[in-house]
Amino acid sequence: MSKAKTKNGLFLGGLGVLMIAGILGGIAISKNMGKSNQELSYENAVSHLDKKLKKISVNETKPRKATVEIAGNNLAEELPDISKYPLSVTGRGSINLEIFSSTEKSSSGTDGWLNEVAEKFNNEHHEVDGQWATVSVRPIASGAAIDYIISGKYVPEAYSPSNELWGEMIEAENVKIEMIEKRLAGNTAGILVSKDTYNKLKASHGEVNIGEIVNATVNNEITMGYTNPYASSTGMNFLIAALEEFDSTDILSQTATEQFRKFQQNVPFVAYTTLQMRNAAANDVLDAFLMEYQGYYNATELRDYEFIPFGVRHDSPLYVLGEDVTSAQKALAKDFADYCLTPECQKMAKDYGFNAKDDYKSAEWGLKGKTLESAQKLWKTEKDAGSPVMAVFVADVSGSMGGAPIQNLQTSLINASQYINDTNYVGLVSYSSNVSINLPIAKFDLNQRSYFTGAVQDLSVGGNTATYDAVLVALDMLMKAQEQVKAETGQTVKPLLFVLSDGETNTGNTLSSITPIVEGLEVPCYTIGYNANLDALKELSGINEAASINADSDDVIYSLKSLFNAQM
Repeated sequence: MSKAKTKNGLFLGGLGVLMIAGILGGIAISKNMGKSNQELSYENAVSHLDKKLKKISVNETKPRKATVEIAGNNLAEELPDISKYPLSVTGRGSINLEIFSSTEKSSSGTDGWLNEVAEKFNNEHHEVDGQWATVSVRPIASGAAIDYIISGKYVPEAYSPSNELWGEMIEAENVKIEMIEKRLAGNTAGILVSKDTYNKLKASHGEVNIGEIVNATVNNEITMGYTNPYASSTGMNFLIAALEEFDSTDILSQTATEQFRKFQQNVPFVAYTTLQMRNAAANDVLDAFLMEYQGYYNATELRDYEFIPFGVRHDSPLYVLGEDVTSAQKALAKDFADYCLTPECQKMAKDYGFNAKDDYKSAEWGLKGKTLESAQKLWKTEKDAGSPVMAVFVADVSGSMGGAPIQNLQTSLINASQYINDTNYVGLVSYSSNVSINLPIAKFDLNQRSYFTGAVQDLSVGGNTATYDAVLVALDMLMKAQEQVKAETGQTVKPLLFVLSDGETNTGNTLSSITPIVEGLEVPCYTIGYNANLDALKELSGINEAASINADSDDVIYSLKSLFNAQM
């Protein structure tokens, strides 16, 4: 792979985490923020790091083992209040139907087709059983939607994901679900391939389809990205389609798994939703990536890409859910579906990019929900393709973190850590006026989990805030541990930093003084802000295009879970 492509891969890896954490909206793209005018080579960055470390006092705290909750957390408790996903349309009728809707049709502008239809429907005062009947629409990514539904945290009366795979998964969890309409507006998932790449593939392979693209990725001919299959309809569709290409008789077989590992070695970018990947496409650093046709139609800047449809169609089915949906609400769902299918509403859908590619026939895999869930778990386990992640958590324990911030940090970090794979490596640093190594880096097996839990529980606050001293100490830990793992196992690890802070730095090194070092070592620094000065944290994250998450008290656990589930 070329040096330019390697740098692109690092960029996309950081941006991919940004997309994943964007589930709750408390996230910022830090493009070009934090960049320095002084570029250091890796070797020079290590040299500068060594010089600065000589001036930093570091304490080592003896870690304590604590009980680890093996059974895991309750999903309903992890999920934030549903108000994190506000209604885009509010129905006020005597009979009302709330619809969880995928975001490509319930957001704004050309992504707001269902909103406009719902508002029009409500204003026309339709009746069911002689009563005014309306609909409400709640935009929410499909993966987050089924978390609410299967956990019972919040179950709407209706659900319209992009495709039918999510309906199969809900049914597998013994939630009552009934399809009202198979298609509200036609759409297809696709792989966008740059024209140069498309022409090369066509010249060498004769035909460009998902099979050729997947195999070209396995063979390192192209670099592609896709969306997180735990969250995105397009990503879930692609995961299944790729596994089908590897072994159509059993997508969970050893053959499929081994080929998937090879595929992942050349995939630098995993985004959280299709909409977010569309926003990232402007960076023009991938040979191929995923998008629904409706998004492609509206993104005129992407006309230099060829659209290759794949998998099941994304025709926005409509379901009713749960035991409590009334016969009147079910009748309302049918009336609303019929309204969506009227010529006027379908013309509006076509104007917004839907109802194209109708000649594309949906894949017929016949897979049940439990198999789809197992495919997600396979992705979680195998996505790092044999290259473990090594992360140091850098926790702010200065006086300004006292009270709710430190309590939220401890609870969220311990609860979300269950989503870190045991093949990865984890360490912990804390800081106030000085820096402490609370837990040296080690493989995150049950023993390390126990030490990690005890170390986090024992954090106590007081003193000033030497954030950037702590970042340097954590970077040094990463560099040394990387070398040790490489010498002992031959494995190359992916280094990450997670800085958990309120963002107020008032002693020690400055951000500008460490920026060339962080940039030269190419370690993404993901920041999680607790009642934070977010501008300072965004700048740190922006050095290597990572994410800055605004984690308030009710959404931080779910934010970190989403982050770790995809990256750790």
